[in-house]
Amino acid sequence: MKDTKIYDLVKKEEKRQKEGIELIPSENYASEHVRKVLSSYFVNKYSEGYPKKRYYGGNENVDSVELIAQERAKKLFKVPFANVQPYSGSPANMAVCLTTCRPGDTLMGQALTAGGHLTHGHNVSATGIFFNSVQYGLKSTGIHEGGDLFDYKEIRKLAREHKPKLIWVGATAYPLKFNYKKFAEIADEVGAFLAADIAHVAGLIAGGVHPSPVPYVHIVTTTTHKTLRGPRGAMILVTEKGLKKDPELGDKINKAVFPGLQGGPHDNQTAAIAIALYEASTPAFKKYSLQVVKNAKTLSSTLKNGGLKLVGGGSENHLILIDLSKTLSPGSGVFVQKALDLVGLTLNKNTVPAEPMSPFYPSGVRLGTPAATTRGMKDKEMKFIGEKMLEVINLLKDYKLPEDKKLRSKYIAKFEAEIGKNKIIKRIGGEVRKVAMRFSIP
Repeated sequence: MKDTKIYDLVKKEEKRQKEGIELIPSENYASEHVRKVLSSYFVNKYSEGYPKKRYYGGNENVDSVELIAQERAKKLFKVPFANVQPYSGSPANMAVCLTTCRPGDTLMGQALTAGGHLTHGHNVSATGIFFNSVQYGLKSTGIHEGGDLFDYKEIRKLAREHKPKLIWVGATAYPLKFNYKKFAEIADEVGAFLAADIAHVAGLIAGGVHPSPVPYVHIVTTTTHKTLRGPRGAMILVTEKGLKKDPELGDKINKAVFPGLQGGPHDNQTAAIAIALYEASTPAFKKYSLQVVKNAKTLSSTLKNGGLKLVGGGSENHLILIDLSKTLSPGSGVFVQKALDLVGLTLNKNTVPAEPMSPFYPSGVRLGTPAATTRGMKDKEMKFIGEKMLEVINLLKDYKLPEDKKLRSKYIAKFEAEIGKNKIIKRIGGEVRKVAMRFSIP
């Protein structure tokens, strides 16, 4: 007997993914091998604790799987310690906060509107509720010209003034490389732990196309499902520098994850992470990572040449952030996301530096190339995607978010009804579908 409602939705989602092009930079396609292990018999097991130190019997195979995952993570990222149990990136980051800080202690992180992540101290996150959070931003000038966008003088000033126990470096919407060395100099000066959140660029680091934070930071966190192409999950790594600062740092991380935050690990997820780490160590993955960056540069150049303003002037990784506040109007990210959804180009609305609106109605969109690259798309397809995006965005110049918040929902509904009937939108949707169907998904 089958639950037809859910199976029907699975088929619909398969159809959506095959017929469209996924551009959300935090999404990717896990391989058949990863997905097969994810639904294996390991899904049935309960394994509270760590290898050789479990609270349940029957964990001999689980222990082997977790130890393999740990060793592969340590080898791939060149670190002496790895915890592969976090359910996802947010609890992994919270575990780091619990390890390095007491409730009420000060931590620093990149502001959400400047491309940072919620779990780096935003006030709606537990990391901003239980800890005193100080947020740093980006430079107010040169935001579309490229180069390093961090104001290290201002970050150092904040660190000296507030004396944080923990400083986060890493982002969810930053299109350029990070200078981990400069952040390390600031953290070391004030005696803070420095944690690098590489969730977005972990695969690029593994593939050798993005600098590694390992020589400079004490702790590294990452999800496993973005550029690393694994299952949804996360890891916490401790570096040689971290163990030098605190020889018990690994043990403290373990205790913060379990029993501090979580119960039993998801053993099927751990097994799938091990597979993903194996795949990420192959020459084919290095080739893939290089193509991800090449594709991002081609796509960003196409968009920029079409007149769009890109934060950082382009892309040095897998991600592109478009500032629409002048091209269209403040708050127009929602219109662009919805219109591109209709043609099968999926991305997400996103805040931009010095955001004039709010995270609910932001003035930008965020996109990237990991998923499309996994399908085998290259320069030609990136140019096609960029050109179609420009066509769609050009249709939206007459739409402007009402200043009165009470009128916004009705206005957006009216917009969706109108744009859904647009003949150009329907034509572009057919063109996108035709290209997408030439490239299989794993």
